[in-house]
Amino acid sequence: MLSAPEFRREAGANFRLAAPLIAAQLAAVGMGALDTMFAGRLGAQALAAVAVGINFNILFFVMAMGLLMACSPIVAQLRGAGADAAAIGVFMRRARGCALLVALAWCVAVNLAAEPGLHLLGLDDATLQLAVHFLRYLSGSAFGFSMYFALRSCAEGAGQVRPIVIAGVIGLGANAVLDWLLVFGNLGAPRLGAIGCGIATCLSSALMAAVLGLAYLYEPQLRRYRGVAQGATLGVPAILRLGGPIALILLAESGLFVLSALLMARFGDAVVAAYQVAINFASLLFMIPLGVGQATAVRVGLAAGARDLAAARFRGIVGMLMGLVNALSNAAIMLLFGGVIVAIYTHDPAIAAQATHFLWLAAVFQFFDGVQVTANGALRGLKDTRMPAAITLVAYWLVGLPVAWQLAFTHGGGPDGLWWGLTAGLGVAALGLSWRFLHRADLGKDGLGLSI
Repeated sequence: MLSAPEFRREAGANFRLAAPLIAAQLAAVGMGALDTMFAGRLGAQALAAVAVGINFNILFFVMAMGLLMACSPIVAQLRGAGADAAAIGVFMRRARGCALLVALAWCVAVNLAAEPGLHLLGLDDATLQLAVHFLRYLSGSAFGFSMYFALRSCAEGAGQVRPIVIAGVIGLGANAVLDWLLVFGNLGAPRLGAIGCGIATCLSSALMAAVLGLAYLYEPQLRRYRGVAQGATLGVPAILRLGGPIALILLAESGLFVLSALLMARFGDAVVAAYQVAINFASLLFMIPLGVGQATAVRVGLAAGARDLAAARFRGIVGMLMGLVNALSNAAIMLLFGGVIVAIYTHDPAIAAQATHFLWLAAVFQFFDGVQVTANGALRGLKDTRMPAAITLVAYWLVGLPVAWQLAFTHGGGPDGLWWGLTAGLGVAALGLSWRFLHRADLGKDGLGLSI
């Protein structure tokens, strides 16, 4: 089954879909990277405040993204099953309504939890207040990002990825310009410092969603889903049933990374700033296997909708192998160019030295991360999300966190111990999720996940 010609054809089909998704995902998370880079020019306090604020908000960010990622395999399986375009369009409109509800919950939750949540971290008063103010403004991005996630996931499932890239690039470009204007007060704009980063991301995310929304009005391949259909049943309940476990998976992983960042704060502002630099760049590289995983979900979903078990299994295996190959290149970049990468973020010698060391440690877990995210994508294509959520929770919170705590604090490993705990959790997740997909794909027609 894995003969070279077959593998090359499927890998090519996957990558043609994944490449635009990688670019779009880089644009979305690139806003956080830009905010971090601009804040780094303001000093350690501003960088620490923005870093803590971004890490706090990321919990809500990934929950919203996970819920709305369910739209992609649903649309893909509908297409694979030959559903009418108008019926798919009804689901897409319901997905947009779901996005507004998700955004409202996200924005309210951040505003309510920001001050009491950050107060628990033991930050000095000035850094704490700056982080809270940054989060207040950043919370408005919930509406732009949530709508973008819904529009993007539906377009992914429909195989229309070009508008996603255009919207992402425009949003990222706008964020860079707005950061430059509002953080430093260039061209007569108010000099807002770290708070300017939050405002810039809020405005840029709204622009990104608006640009992608326009594509549904003017892009021919997306306009075809604007019809009205009778008897269309899929909507918010289907999104929540499938997306809830996806959100839990992303929350379990990102929560472990966020908690690690918060624990890093025990070692001082310089260490937490260095951690943010390293994990921020690792997150950017992670967008490559994440894009492959998203493409794998669509490819597997199309085969599952057509009830072609052999194709679904093959496409999932190819996606996981692509994730593993990419991990090798990501690790090489971190090992060979760590110093150059860190220099983009900060000129502080202490932060730079620690961040370079952290990048070397981050290179190790790339292999496990590349496998687990593509295996998760393959399982989403089968609409299998509940067992993967359980595997993820066990891997990250019953293995990764205890190992991290023991190595960092009980055995005196310090910040390095936290990194090795992350690696242990990712390793267990990669093994468990890979086994789950191969087992599920061997179940015959019952493994195709057509129940939702």
